[in-house]
Amino acid sequence: MTKKAETIKLLILHESPDDAEQLMNLIRNSGRATRGQMIEHADGLVQALGAGQWDLMLLRPEANDMFAMECLKEVKKQSKDIPAILLVDEYDPEEVVEGLREGYEDVVVKDDQDRLILVIQRELRNLLERRARRSAELHLKEAEKRCAVLLDSSRDAITYVTDGMHTYANDSYLELFGYDDAEDLEGMPIMDMVAPKDHEEFKQFLRAYSAGESDSNEFLCHGLCTDGTEIQARMIFSNATYDGEPCTQILIRTNQADAELQEKLKEISSQDLLTGLYNRSHFTQELDKVMQWAVTQSKTAALAYIQLDNFASVQSDIGIAGADMVLADIATLIRETLPEGTILARFGDEIFTALIKEKSLEEGRAIGEAIRAAVEDHLSEVQERTVQVTASIGITLISENTDDAEEIMTRAHQASEQVREENPLGNGVSVFDPASIKKIDPSDTGAVVQDAIDKGLFKLLFQPVIDLRGGSGELYEAFLRMVDEDGKEVSPNDFLGAASQQELSEKIDRWVILQSIKLLSDHRADGHDTKLIINITGESLKDQTLLPWLSVALKAARMPSDAIVFQFSESDATTYLKQAKEFTRGLKELHCKISISRFGCSLNPFNTLKHLEVDYLKVDGSFMKDIGSDESKEALKEMVAAAHAQGKLTIAPFVESAAILSTLWQIGVNYIQGYYLQAPTEQMNYDFSSDE
Repeated sequence: MTKKAETIKLLILHESPDDAEQLMNLIRNSGRATRGQMIEHADGLVQALGAGQWDLMLLRPEANDMFAMECLKEVKKQSKDIPAILLVDEYDPEEVVEGLREGYEDVVVKDDQDRLILVIQRELRNLLERRARRSAELHLKEAEKRCAVLLDSSRDAITYVTDGMHTYANDSYLELFGYDDAEDLEGMPIMDMVAPKDHEEFKQFLRAYSAGESDSNEFLCHGLCTDGTEIQARMIFSNATYDGEPCTQILIRTNQADAELQEKLKEISSQDLLTGLYNRSHFTQELDKVMQWAVTQSKTAALAYIQLDNFASVQSDIGIAGADMVLADIATLIRETLPEGTILARFGDEIFTALIKEKSLEEGRAIGEAIRAAVEDHLSEVQERTVQVTASIGITLISENTDDAEEIMTRAHQASEQVREENPLGNGVSVFDPASIKKIDPSDTGAVVQDAIDKGLFKLLFQPVIDLRGGSGELYEAFLRMVDEDGKEVSPNDFLGAASQQELSEKIDRWVILQSIKLLSDHRADGHDTKLIINITGESLKDQTLLPWLSVALKAARMPSDAIVFQFSESDATTYLKQAKEFTRGLKELHCKISISRFGCSLNPFNTLKHLEVDYLKVDGSFMKDIGSDESKEALKEMVAAAHAQGKLTIAPFVESAAILSTLWQIGVNYIQGYYLQAPTEQMNYDFSSDE
């Protein structure tokens, strides 16, 4: 399921509705869907702020007998997090400083569109991060509450330690060491719970663990109880927080009879039995720890992904048993070559991975080269035969900016594969440089899109549009997808923007139209009374050659023209209103139907309809997101009623639950579509009869 782009909700204080609409178009043209509302009076602002969540305010100093500062004060009064940008006539350093002092996020000259877009994008990013942080904090508080209940009721002895002192201990911990009250332990050093004979070793472990230099988070010792008796204890350390402060959690497990056996079993469970190295599961756990260490200590580590080249031929040549002996031999060689303290694992059949802390990318490359040379020069003796192998090694960096273990492993693997792309025999070292991660140049994406056009790497998916009143006939909407070299679908959000900049949108639209007409014609030939909604871009609205071309294509298809519904967005309709008017007039002459998508985002959506003769209005998805609030529900109901009064049929997208469906039924929407009914598929195979 492709994640849909969120619609930006905008409040505007402006003396000119036309200029306000142009501001919204400016944001839309930058790639952000936008839905706005004018601030016309104080009561309207109060009502709007209470009606739902807003993402941005664009404010002129004064408009509609209101001042920008009044709007800012009302937002603060209601404790709303809505970034406000003041739009001034000309640049005045003193006015900018004063505006920042008053609480505006920035002050921008109203005609400086390039800077305005950058400021808007920055503030939206910051807003998203603030919301994500607040959500994470709420989840954290809930998790801490659940953890507190679990800790108190746990049969394991657990304590929290800050700076070597007890800050919390559960009942099991108190019982284990013979204490009656947790207050007796507060401020007591954890060292007092360890027998004197283990003090020095325990101090060394704590220093190494605190510095992130310990190879293990467990320590075996003798615990000291209040009555002077000793118990054999296994302490398991982990980072935690208590009352919002960082601390160390210590879980203590005791079993005098088999503590050593448990330790041995743990060691075995983390080992690869063939090579004696760590196994994949343990390495993954260690990778998470190293990533956390890199973040908290602002350090770096190198990750090496070591693939033995053409190992399948070794297996077929000397057999599986002999190949296993080679693997064990190479594992020993790599372990001896790596620096002390390296975490080395057998990650796959003939794949080894290594975590080397306190190393830069270049140092990692040098270590990788040392491993490569050692493997190439080494001769393994197996069954009186000499076997020589080579390795393709990928190196990547783990740093404080690293937050995804899977992505890190993928980078190292890609670097290893790069060796084999450059030399089919492998035997090399390649580095994945984090600096190489940058935004794709539109011209590069344009070339990819042109290649997709030339090679036919596009396909269509179809999603049913269901008549809530049980009308006859079938209606689908066609969605475009591009297929990459790996056969994976690419959402239009990832390539249509670049295609527009490279003037390829018209070509893509014509491919979509031809392919849609062909597939619809075949589907109707099987006896289906089906109609299809086809989306076109704003560039096609401006294309004066499209209508004559379309007339020929429809005649060649030999099917009713009203089976086709051409759809374009409200923002394209307002931006290219004159061209849209001519285009819709031409479509009516061809007897095609017309739909406007993302309807309801402009400041005065029904003004556009005065110039365009359309049949369907597909409301913007943001109305579905906010449909839980009474104000949004009422706003949608009023818009649907106004559309019906003008003889327009309404479509509600993104229906993803029964509750939304029920609400839309009550509101009076004509058609619905969404994943609750069916996701887009390659076939027009929805059973419409089940909804009648």
